[in-house]
Amino acid sequence: MILVTGSTGFIGRKLLEKLEAEGLDYRLLLLSGEEQSLLPKGKKYDLVLSSMEDAGSLRTAFIDVDTVFYLSGSEALGSKADLAKLEVANLDTFTRIAKDANVERFFYVSHLGADRNSAYGLLKAKGMGEEVLRKSGLDYTVFRTSRLFGEGDRFTESIARLIRRFLGFFFLPGEGRVLLQPLWVEDFVTALLWSLDRKDLIGQTIEIGGSEQLSYREVAQLVADGMKRKVRFLNISPVNYSFFTQMIENRMKDPPINVYWMDYLAENRTCDLDSMSRIFDIQPARMKQKLSYLRGNKYK
Repeated sequence: MILVTGSTGFIGRKLLEKLEAEGLDYRLLLLSGEEQSLLPKGKKYDLVLSSMEDAGSLRTAFIDVDTVFYLSGSEALGSKADLAKLEVANLDTFTRIAKDANVERFFYVSHLGADRNSAYGLLKAKGMGEEVLRKSGLDYTVFRTSRLFGEGDRFTESIARLIRRFLGFFFLPGEGRVLLQPLWVEDFVTALLWSLDRKDLIGQTIEIGGSEQLSYREVAQLVADGMKRKVRFLNISPVNYSFFTQMIENRMKDPPINVYWMDYLAENRTCDLDSMSRIFDIQPARMKQKLSYLRGNKYK
């Protein structure tokens, strides 16, 4: 039995489609605050509702479980997120119960740049979470991913919303020169699924990304092209861009970006270009080929 956390999120929903297609048995752990309406419809699966403070319910979730995909993340909450609790303390509680339940494999999704000594809050928290996992005694695999894209993401669709919101004007911190390595989410969840049979990945921290390194400006241009929209770039200092992200988060009910957006854009977030092909024999899709979902007028 496979236990999945974060099943209502962007990665989680895509992974469930793969698990369903493969006919694998899985159970969903829905934590406090997660929206049940986002769960898959018309599918047969086990469901456990719990909080990280309810040890009894958490132990129930682990009955007959041998594998965990831990996909929960808190960055979507922005400044409201208690990173020390949600990214570190909760994971510590979860891994201790998983260890007691004799879980055989534990897969954890982190970010490129994760480091417990990072100056950036989200990446520091992810680095601390990785350390919790390494000390847990579990057979773990950590995936440090580049920015993932696909329909329903909080990356390309966020850029699309900003372009529409500001009538085609788009702010670029540091002239948009920072490099990213976008990875199509379908390629990533395929790698997750194939990892089930890869014992050589136990105890490994793997950095993976797409097949091309693009500047933030190039990414924004690809998004605009995918929308069939013209975009006009405005350069802005990283400091002023941080104020801009705070303003967006504070003034919009469902902001496309928040205070953690700059954590991704402060430095290059790249890895080896052959990471996916070398480790998983997957040739990642190029970003330009997979942006058809951006067409239309749904981005507000």
